[in-house]
Amino acid sequence: MSLFEDLQQVVGEEFVLSGEEATPFLTDWRGRFTGKALAVVRPANVEEIADVVRLCQQYVTPIVTQGGNTGLCGGATPGNKGDAVVLLTNRLNNIIAIDTDNDTITVEAGCILQTIQTAAEEVGRLFPLSLASEGSCTIGGNLATNAGGTQVVRYGNARDLTLGLQVVTAEGEIWNGLKGLRKDNTGYDLRDLFIGSEGTLGIITAATLKLFPKPQAIRTALLAIKDVDAAVHVLSVLKQGFGSLLTGFELISSFCIESVRQHLPTVKIPFEVNKSPWYVLIEISDHEDQDHANQLVEKVIGNAIEQGVVQDAIIAQTVQQSNDLWHIRESIPFAEIKVGKGIKHDIAIPISQVSAFIEQTNALLQERFPGVQHIVFGHLGDGNLHYNVGAPDGQEEGFLDLQKEMNTIVYDSVARFDGSISAEHGIGQLKKDILPDYKDEIGLALMRKIKRALDPNAILNPGKVISSVELY
Repeated sequence: MSLFEDLQQVVGEEFVLSGEEATPFLTDWRGRFTGKALAVVRPANVEEIADVVRLCQQYVTPIVTQGGNTGLCGGATPGNKGDAVVLLTNRLNNIIAIDTDNDTITVEAGCILQTIQTAAEEVGRLFPLSLASEGSCTIGGNLATNAGGTQVVRYGNARDLTLGLQVVTAEGEIWNGLKGLRKDNTGYDLRDLFIGSEGTLGIITAATLKLFPKPQAIRTALLAIKDVDAAVHVLSVLKQGFGSLLTGFELISSFCIESVRQHLPTVKIPFEVNKSPWYVLIEISDHEDQDHANQLVEKVIGNAIEQGVVQDAIIAQTVQQSNDLWHIRESIPFAEIKVGKGIKHDIAIPISQVSAFIEQTNALLQERFPGVQHIVFGHLGDGNLHYNVGAPDGQEEGFLDLQKEMNTIVYDSVARFDGSISAEHGIGQLKKDILPDYKDEIGLALMRKIKRALDPNAILNPGKVISSVELY
């Protein structure tokens, strides 16, 4: 018997793919990484996943876990050796339980994020994790990368929204930590260890997540501002005025909006793009009523305009208008694809330093690469920037060849501002080799020790986060 035949015995012949059937799962969403695989398997439940892992451990065969394949760093794409098994979680798509008294929802890892949001809404609750890819990304992938999204300023990252996990270990054991407890000080926090580990320490198969009361009123507004300094000041003003009601605070450059207008003409943009160089998209969630929300938004934003920190504002009056404003923000990554392949940086900077970082880093890039386009947007409420760089007009050919040098300029600048080279997309293949240059050495050594302890044969997503050659 071969591993391929053993896998067929475990999950069924029709759920072990090879050849052309496997091809769609071998390239990442951005088309940057394409690998090879011995097989693509689609287990039906956690027990089958455990069986698959035990087989791979027996044959010392790498396992790459893949959910919705919406990652941006190649973390769910196999390498080029062709010796890996790609394990899909899309058949584990059940909502296991909803507990409205405990405000929790327990789901399998292959559940689409939007499905979880809808299930929460149907019982009068909110699951606040929200991403542009929410219609196709899975909760397992969200947890594997500790996704952030647009409501981090109020609710936190995926880690903050998770109470318990079920995980298959590298030995094929099933750890059932799905308790819906908000207090549990019984030793090391294994949950937080697996979240953000990108499938290199264990395979997340289910999660118990926090639910929140469904807001009675949601108000959205787009604010025109003169510069990023003003945006940081506006954030302070709105935090003071709205308190915990402020759920979203997105920084968007006019270049991003212009790209959406040019390349995605069906997206409604209700203003002149060149009116201001920068915009802030905000959202508040009010638990009183619509009138209270209206009065509060008009008061707080009105005061900001009177103070001169906001130049102008569009306040959505209907749900459709609110959706239209958010659609602009969510369309930016798709407009970027139309513009051409850019060099992307998912980074975190202390909020107080964001303006200085952008100004100084832009200048450094222009000095070295005159005419590059700065495609900057992100979740300013938590300091997460998508600091992307596009080719000068008419110079797209060979632009990606500049990535290594450009990354060095950007990431060296991030380090000077005590930032992080990865905020919410993970490390994957894309940043694995440069992580040692920017990660504290003691922290990196501890990561290696954890990897060796939990995955001694290095079969779980090898070549991601930590290079296998660094482990031994």
